[in-house]
Amino acid sequence: MTDTILSLDIGTTAVKAVLFDPRGSELLVAERALTLQTPQAGFVELDPEELWRAVLDVLNEIAQKNRRHILAIAIATQGGSFLATDERGRPVCPIITWMDSRSETVVNHWRQRGLEAGIRQICGWSLDPGLPLAMIGWMRAYLPEAFARSAHFLSVNDFLTHRLAGVYSMNPSMAGEMMLTDIVTGKWSPALCDLAGIQPDQLSPIHPSEAILGPILPEVSQATGLAADIVVVNGGQDHSCEALAIGMTEPGPALLACGTAWVINGATDRADMSAIPDGMNLNFHVIPHCWTISQFLGGLGGALEWWLNRLWQSPDIENPLTRPKLYSLLDESLEQTSPGDGLFFFPLAGSRNTSKSAGAGGFLGLRWEHSRAELTRAIMEGAACEVRWSLERLRSAGVAMDQIWMIGGAAHSPHWPGIVASLTGMNVTLTHYSHGPALGAAILAGVGLGIYPNTDAGRSCFNLRPRQISPDEKLVSFYEDYFQRYRQLTEKLSDL
Repeated sequence: MTDTILSLDIGTTAVKAVLFDPRGSELLVAERALTLQTPQAGFVELDPEELWRAVLDVLNEIAQKNRRHILAIAIATQGGSFLATDERGRPVCPIITWMDSRSETVVNHWRQRGLEAGIRQICGWSLDPGLPLAMIGWMRAYLPEAFARSAHFLSVNDFLTHRLAGVYSMNPSMAGEMMLTDIVTGKWSPALCDLAGIQPDQLSPIHPSEAILGPILPEVSQATGLAADIVVVNGGQDHSCEALAIGMTEPGPALLACGTAWVINGATDRADMSAIPDGMNLNFHVIPHCWTISQFLGGLGGALEWWLNRLWQSPDIENPLTRPKLYSLLDESLEQTSPGDGLFFFPLAGSRNTSKSAGAGGFLGLRWEHSRAELTRAIMEGAACEVRWSLERLRSAGVAMDQIWMIGGAAHSPHWPGIVASLTGMNVTLTHYSHGPALGAAILAGVGLGIYPNTDAGRSCFNLRPRQISPDEKLVSFYEDYFQRYRQLTEKLSDL
């Protein structure tokens, strides 16, 4: 009987289970949607019990369809979200997601006290209202009774390791995004825990990503139909697992994740904050002695969604155009446009590459003859300029990138990857494979189980069928001038 590995990919809006043959193939997929709850402005939560039911459901679906032997369950989870539980592991609050902004007052207070630079130096992250350090501080100030009942402060990862195997276990990439870890030692920081108002022993022990935590609990086996001898493997943060799957395990490749928000990631072998430009964060990778550098570029994908819904949608509110139809119209119209055309688009919330953001954006250079297709192209070119700017800032800090892996919605556009390639002057690699986080977790499990001697060997078993988009040599020089003008204009707008 073929041995297999089952991965859980826990995103913000969906839970997936993906079954792999470790020799190189995907066998089964099950998925359940999650409901984001927004009880008031700035609050974005998940129900932990709904998430747990979704996990049991996808595991049960795989168990019903599968006839192969499953060795392990590996976990890849959303980073940044957290929940608190009591001594018996019962949630005392919803899962507060990374999208939540309720702790803005706490972040502003700490900034006014001049704490941000010191915090970043310890943990590798700039203050962020959506991450657990500030969220726990908010809970302490505004939910004192729930805070007092909290025995454990968990990420989604250790919430699931406890539910699946009865073990509280954190992995380094998830621990780093809690903003409570020393980025050099890999241990919980007493100073940051004190700032949040908790003790380090209220956080889960940190174990390697490939660590085997033990078998699933009898009640999990009973609820899902999975064999009781299946072990749970620690896993990692979803973006880091995906970085492993595509081979971003050493300096060189960059991973550009293009959802509603765009995030650019690179790898480094040094935990040296002096080499990390402002506005960029340093986190642990899922492999030892490697760290990831990331920069949140803002809602660049969301800007195109906003534009499509406002300017491309049918005026007939009874019969709106579907998203596939909208994108089909957009793609056809872009065939008639030319690069640049004197038109610039700046991110709606301002650039993330300047020390002082304008906090707003829009079009510049608009003329009577510009069509909505040309304005759409300007949105794509503006996003590519932000990517180019981030890459230049990394290069100036000694972190060189030689290729870009582009994943997410924008990677499926027939136009956007080529614009990114020509504007950055770098090859852009694409793959239609959509379960990268689950694959990365499966590779980690394979190492932990001894199937693979290392992650490189595991990754070599899987062919993601990549295809490469090269810069258009006829456009590189044009886009060089375009980018320099974009950067100058952005800096001037930031002073307004």
